[in-house]
Order: sequence, then structure tokens, then C-alpha cells
Amino acid sequence: MYQDLKEYYWWPRLKGDVAVYVGKCLTCAKVKAEYQKPSGLLQQPEIPVWKWEQISMDFITKLPRTPRGHDMIWVIVDRLTKSAHFLPIREKDSTGKLAEIYLREIVARHGVPISIISDRDGRFVSRIWQSFQEAFGSQLDLSTAFHPQTDGQSERTIQTLEDMLRACVMDLGGSWDTHLPLVEFSYNNSYHTSIKAAPFEALYGRKCRSPLCWADAGDKRMVGPELVQETTDKIAQIRERIKAARDRQKSYADPKRKSVEFEVGDKVLLKVSPWKGVVRFGKRGKLNPRYIGPFRILRRIGTVAYKLELPEELNGVHDTFHVSNLKKSPTQENVIIPVDEVHIDEALRFTEQPVEVTDWKVNKTRRSSVKLVKVRWSSKHGPEYTWEREDQFKEKYPHLFKKTPARVSST
Repeated sequence: MYQDLKEYYWWPRLKGDVAVYVGKCLTCAKVKAEYQKPSGLLQQPEIPVWKWEQISMDFITKLPRTPRGHDMIWVIVDRLTKSAHFLPIREKDSTGKLAEIYLREIVARHGVPISIISDRDGRFVSRIWQSFQEAFGSQLDLSTAFHPQTDGQSERTIQTLEDMLRACVMDLGGSWDTHLPLVEFSYNNSYHTSIKAAPFEALYGRKCRSPLCWADAGDKRMVGPELVQETTDKIAQIRERIKAARDRQKSYADPKRKSVEFEVGDKVLLKVSPWKGVVRFGKRGKLNPRYIGPFRILRRIGTVAYKLELPEELNGVHDTFHVSNLKKSPTQENVIIPVDEVHIDEALRFTEQPVEVTDWKVNKTRRSSVKLVKVRWSSKHGPEYTWEREDQFKEKYPHLFKKTPARVSST
């Protein structure tokens, strides 16, 4: 725009005025990619004071089903000693069943924790789980919506656990749940850089007697004040090591981020993901806007999260977002929110609904044949057609298969 204008016009601060005008364009703000540093400096939770007082938990899902019926792992980690429990469960287990396992495996062994950090899994936000923890007096610290980086401790433990399970299944064979106790034992006796000790040693004050360590683990005996003093000294030492590791991590992370703050009443744009709401062969969501809004900020939650005033069309979306998902709107005036142009699901993803099945065909290979259906989708840009797998599509949209197919072509 500046290059075009300067050929015919000139006035003082022409280039600055053009930049201000372009910067106030709401359409440009919605569609242009961000090339700046992510918003929000690293915010770390406080260092725990005692063992198993502050824990974090998460699930590993979509695992192969074992003969015992297990297809998930519940990972629970102590944030001070880094000791962890890996509990095999079933995806169909109710929240009440999980509460029984939690009571038996965690509370009975380590007592009631003060706070629990977790993501916004449906089991953790259910009323049964919240009332259960409220009765125990435990505080639930849920991650911000669409920002799972809050629970980095569990995510890092899950990464290590998956690698260990892959190695066990590859070398020893069999079901993964049969190896889980040995994997937990190995993890809790492995050296952790942040605490400069193994979780077992940090938890019990001495190294674990194992086939790799036949040292005089049981010969050193202390009673009375000596045991209490050494345990207290070890906890203080662990907290100092964790603080040093946290400071080092923050010094690495903050230079790659920028500090952004908003005021209550400001209007911001909300970042959304240009994905379809259904698994398809041809995905064409890239031309959808990168941001929607603007929305007004109602309240500040913590230091890096904000509560937004969302319209009725987004009533299924959690209204609190991390600052990295927000961008200041170029206009602070009231404008019409064009959310009716885009279908957004509860995970902030674009969705398009199928209208009808127009054709069938069979893709044949040497060893198998796959039945496909041609689907017409509702779109603002005219009709869209894609070929989908019949079995997967029929399971999700059975109402489109009430009529018998007119013809079937093979390729």
C-alpha cells in the first residue's frame, strides 16, 4: 500500500500512517500468521515442602488392550521426590472406580495430598472427582484450556514411561501390563538430574537394595533424632536442587518468549486450529481464519490466563485461555462477531457437517478391498465432495445410510 501511494501522493509521516491503517484491519489480524515470540513468560508452580503433598497426574490412552482388559495407564507423580506410580486401568472405568483406585494406591500409601495438578480430562473435571477431592481437602489445579504445557512433569514422565514400555515389549514380548511393575521399579531407581538422586532415595532417604546395588543399604541404621534430622536435611537439599533446576529452565525459556498483559475490558482475538472435525482423506481447512473474535476480557485468572466473554455459539468451549492463544484486537469498538461463518467444536476446531452420500465405490488392491463413499459437505464456499471410508463414516453418521446405495463402482 505504501509503495502504491507514494507514486501519487505525499504527506508527512506517510509511511507511519499507512502502517497504522493496516494495523487496524480486523481481517488482516484474523488471517495473518504470527512471526513474533510466543506470549507469556514461563510460570512455574511453587516448590513442594514435603513428600507427596503436591502431585501431578495424567493418563496414557489408546494402548493395545491386554488379556486382562487394560488399555490405559494412570500416571501419578510426586512433584518433590519425582517418585511415580503407574496404575493400569480400563478406559471404560467410571470416575467412581478411579476414586477407589486412588484411595487404595495413593492415599493409603502416602496420605492425602494438598494439591493435584492435571489437565482438563473429562474424568478430572467431573463433579464426582471434584466432590471427592473436596471432601479430602485437596485443591485441584487444572491446566488452562487448550494449553497442556501446565502439567510438564507428567508429560515428561509419560515420555520416559512409553520409551521403557516399548523396549520391554520389543525385547521381552508379552503384554505391556505384565512389565509395568518392573518399569515402575526401574523408573523410581533411576537418577534424576533435577534432584541429583533417584526418586526412591529421595523418598525413603537411602538407596534401594536391588540386583544392581547390593551395597550395605540395610546396614546403616539410625533411630530417633538422627533419622529425623537426616530426612529433614535431605528434603532441604532436594528443594535447593529443584530450585536451581527451575531457575536454569526459566533462564532458557524466557528469552524465547515475550511478556504480554491485557486489561479487563480489552477486546482480543482468539486463536483457533484450522482442522476438520472428522478424519478425512482430503483436508481443506487451511483457508479458514487463524483467529476469531474479537471477545471482551471479563477477568484475569492468575498471571498468564484470562476469562473471555464468549457468545452463545461457543457455549461448549471453556472460557479461560492462556495468553499465548490471545492477540490484541486492532479495533476496540463493538463489531459483529462472525462466528456463524465457521463451525467450532468444543476443542476449538473447525467442523463441517456432511449433507448426503452421493456415490459408492470399492478400491481393490492385491490383498484387500476398501469400500468408499462420496460425501457432499456443507460449506460456505459451495458444495465440497470427498471420498471417505464407508465403515468409519457409517459409524459416525448412521443417519446418512438409511437408503440403499443406487450403484457401486469399482476401481
